[in-house]
Amino acid sequence: MSLRAPLRRSLQLCSRCYPVHASLSYEAIKQQYRPEVPEYFNFARDVLDRWTEVEKEGKKSKNPALWWVDGAGEEVRWSFEELGVLSRKVANVLSDACGLQRGDRVILILPRIPEWWLVNVACMRTGTVLIPGTQQLTAKDILHRLQKSKAKCIITDDSVAPAVDSVGAECQSLKVKLLVSEGHRAGWLNFKDLLKNAPSDYHCVTTKCQDPMAIYFTSGTTGSPKMTEHSHSSYGIGLTVSGRYWLDLTSSDIFWNTSDTGWAKSAWSSIFSPWIQGACAFVHKMPHFDPSIVFESLSRFPITVFCSPPTAYRMFVQHKLSSYTFKSLRHCVSAGEPINPDVMEEWKVQTGLDIHEGYGQTETRFEALTWSCTMYHPSAANERGKKCMIIDENSNILPPGKEGDIAIRVKPTRSPFLFTCYADDPEKTEATIRGDFYVTGDRGIVDEDGYFWFVGRADDVINSAGYRIGPFEVESALVEHPAVVEAAVVSSPDPIRGEVVKAFVVLTSDYASCDPEKMMKELQDHVKKVTAPYKYPRKMEFVRQLPKTVSGKIRRNELRQKEWRKD
Repeated sequence: MSLRAPLRRSLQLCSRCYPVHASLSYEAIKQQYRPEVPEYFNFARDVLDRWTEVEKEGKKSKNPALWWVDGAGEEVRWSFEELGVLSRKVANVLSDACGLQRGDRVILILPRIPEWWLVNVACMRTGTVLIPGTQQLTAKDILHRLQKSKAKCIITDDSVAPAVDSVGAECQSLKVKLLVSEGHRAGWLNFKDLLKNAPSDYHCVTTKCQDPMAIYFTSGTTGSPKMTEHSHSSYGIGLTVSGRYWLDLTSSDIFWNTSDTGWAKSAWSSIFSPWIQGACAFVHKMPHFDPSIVFESLSRFPITVFCSPPTAYRMFVQHKLSSYTFKSLRHCVSAGEPINPDVMEEWKVQTGLDIHEGYGQTETRFEALTWSCTMYHPSAANERGKKCMIIDENSNILPPGKEGDIAIRVKPTRSPFLFTCYADDPEKTEATIRGDFYVTGDRGIVDEDGYFWFVGRADDVINSAGYRIGPFEVESALVEHPAVVEAAVVSSPDPIRGEVVKAFVVLTSDYASCDPEKMMKELQDHVKKVTAPYKYPRKMEFVRQLPKTVSGKIRRNELRQKEWRKD
């Protein structure tokens, strides 16, 4: 059998340029979706190079594979063929100039520049294991990642290189430092110089489906980041369902995902999901997140599908969008943490578009998605065929309406699309298994219609005088009030109830000077009206900003620890 056979069928479907699911029910799609997992698979060879063939045959739209803009007039547009040529040159840089071999680990810390995409594909071609990181990492963070991963190579730019040099002597495994810059730096190889002179012929290594492809450090919302290892099939085949049914992509689409390059979501939605479908991945350099740049870009460029985290949408709806026209935009999605229903409603009022949520984590990719073909429920999502269940502490499957742990069945057969392991840490890997299930660490409920409702991280759920309270529903109630930009809810010690709800609240500029006591009472009364009265925050603290991970998720764990240290 040809190594490309499994993906050819997918490409034939999406190259027809119609949304396959538009005329199919959710149940029909579940029955139809039967991805083949061959023994050997490499995304660069079996998908990207196949799209190059489709381009040459004239069977694909004229959309580029990558469309990058910097906001100052500079643009890069690469076809799949150009992406192939350049990524092979980078593969030669990694193999020859850097001396890297299959299985070696490579840390990549770059902003949203085209070289980030080239290195991702080149690592697939060479069989090296990519470890992305955000530019917001400190020298301490970089030291931790270098030492824990034993990476042999790090690729970054001028802004991060000094931090690497400050800790490099403590990293015995680090052999090569590659600088993406017009300038030069002592002790570093220059990426651009090497790329110019590298040959464009490279024979892609043969990788098995379960060979390691990438390692992602978890976002660390509840503890120190773990090294989550994913295989070539996990993303390269597993994200087919995301691109086709959640993102609703075809080869005619231009898709913009605003994720930071250090977050796994950037790989999911800026590489694999769009390119599986032959769609264009649109990228705006945007060094600092700016809603006005987002609005102007959605108005100026023919972007058809858009993805941004809930934090961004909360910022978007604070603006009046009536002065902008998103003439090409037809589909919006969000992931990373739950998005508040009122934010979804306001976005719909201003744009006419629903926000389709996706739920997942670094270890699992997406576990539940709001598909285009399903009945729309804000803040709920359908499971996507990975045997997602709600279970109790004894691994019993719970009935609809009963809160429990969100888990995925891994026995007798483990999905090849789950993470492989926590790299170099078998104990932590084994600790995720309970009976026949991988336990996500999240709490949720499934309703009678099969929709999953996220309650919160297991550590975040508050038990006050016997009442279990999920932080998300209280936060959603708070942000419905016009004074609140965003809020985080955690447990706080109480001598009578054991623990109570405490809210950390960021106010809008119009309400920032209000009397704190009066505002607290007003918000408490508001929550009592919007949700069950026992859930209202008995304690409240007004803050200028909330602690967040580099991917924009609220670090409730940090706030909770702060509260309990006071006691």
